[in-house]
Amino acid sequence: MTPDDVAPASLLDAASLLAEGRAHLGLELGSTRIKAALIDDAGTVLATGSHAWENQLVDDSWTYSLDSVWTGIQDCYADLVREVRERHGVELTQLASLGISAMMHGYLPFGADGEQLAPFRTWRNTFTTDAAGELSRALALNIPLRWSISHLLHAIRSGEEHVRSLDLLTTLAGYVHWQLTGRRVLGVGDASGMFPISAAGDAFDPELLERFSALDGVPDLPWSLADVLPEVLVAGQDAGSLTAEGAALLDPRGALQPGAVAAPPEGDAGTGMVATHAIAPRTGNVSAGTSAFAMVVLEGQLSGPREEIDMVTTPAGDPVAMIHTNNCTTDLDAWLGLFARFAELLGHPVGPEELYGTLFGAGAEGDADAGGVLSFNYVSGEHQTGVPSGRPLLVREQEARFTLENFMRSQLYGAFGALAVGMEALLKDEGVQLDVMYAHGGIFATAGVAQQVLADALATPVAVGDSAAEGGAWGMALLAAFTARVRTAAAGTSAARPAEQTTLRDFLATEIFASQQLSTLAPEETGMAGHAQWLTSYRTGLPVERLAGELLG
Repeated sequence: MTPDDVAPASLLDAASLLAEGRAHLGLELGSTRIKAALIDDAGTVLATGSHAWENQLVDDSWTYSLDSVWTGIQDCYADLVREVRERHGVELTQLASLGISAMMHGYLPFGADGEQLAPFRTWRNTFTTDAAGELSRALALNIPLRWSISHLLHAIRSGEEHVRSLDLLTTLAGYVHWQLTGRRVLGVGDASGMFPISAAGDAFDPELLERFSALDGVPDLPWSLADVLPEVLVAGQDAGSLTAEGAALLDPRGALQPGAVAAPPEGDAGTGMVATHAIAPRTGNVSAGTSAFAMVVLEGQLSGPREEIDMVTTPAGDPVAMIHTNNCTTDLDAWLGLFARFAELLGHPVGPEELYGTLFGAGAEGDADAGGVLSFNYVSGEHQTGVPSGRPLLVREQEARFTLENFMRSQLYGAFGALAVGMEALLKDEGVQLDVMYAHGGIFATAGVAQQVLADALATPVAVGDSAAEGGAWGMALLAAFTARVRTAAAGTSAARPAEQTTLRDFLATEIFASQQLSTLAPEETGMAGHAQWLTSYRTGLPVERLAGELLG
């Protein structure tokens, strides 16, 4: 539910709740926007805030300065406070709980006095190839380039002087939480993108920590990895509270009071799972935008490590298989921009909703196999399909049925092409069972079209709802509300009255999503067969895409 959906009769109740400090704040630092969502106990959004920012390429490394982190957070929070004042007529001075989420992975090292030892290195950097390969062999797991441990070993192997002074290695969410609460902790979902998590799902794997410590050169360092990594917490555990110094950082005007319960800080993948209610085994979610990733909650272990699959966890510590792709909607948007310009030249400009609705609708009428038309949407390289340097490419057979409908069908297939390849490794090779995939992202705004394409591509029902309208910030606010619930229950316990054992799964199912309206589409036999034929041709054409990257500099 968005702020505009709040009924007038409920505005007085919301104002009282806000004035009494009973709202829950979720703040998420994404790659292009910082967002805030303020909710009540039922998950209703009371106000939002946002701030736009961009990463910078400095010394061949993608980064954000910590100054820009705090400028952005403070502006985002001020925007939220402004909306609270305008919508509800009250000043926001106290919160029941808060939680911080941010883009996962990367490298943020600090010394013993809290000084930053090296610029923040984001998930986008790919110079860790050798380090990730060495770790994958040593730990017998697939360790992605973007994981924090890959960045750390790269710094060690490169002889970077700051490594010897390391006292804390954390993520962006972990850093912000540390500054707001004084606690050096991390939610297990975000922690699982730093270093592998144990089978119990509540700590870094001790055996693998030992293996890292035995790597060449590591025993000579004046610290152990276990001591410089944050403490791992699962959803609902005590992650501290907002301090007076933290409140001043968040709200420099001085109105916000300390004391809010803090949830374990999480990564954007985990908050996306919470926001789409995809935290139970046999469920998953797909997030589609510039890039795409699928998160599938597992019932058991996979057969072994695979390059296509990253192993992470839910915020509750359950094992998750992650399929990540670098490309999704960018090339599709570029083609639709071309059609929009053509309409302008004809003197009949169309808005985005009409443009996408019309062309997506045409794609829905295309042949199930897209008539022999292939679209490779690789604006950048794509690790899922072994393409080092991407070049968007449209290819068709001489006898292809080249119609607008088939062109658009191929574009929709292409948006999920690399994801479909990765998911085959999970669903077919590993035999993972899925009951439903929840999907979110702008490509699903045209009702039913991309949703049906994805259902056919994955041979799995795909559900789309409006509950995740505020995305990860809303998901983080839900985690904050859950933490406050657990803390309240624990505070009221005694020997005669044991604590109420509410799980995150139960909390979401019974109190947040019980009345959620979902649109679910099942895969269709014709669509599945057509997509399978298209994907076979797509795989066959990958050498052409690789050659385009080599020759077209």
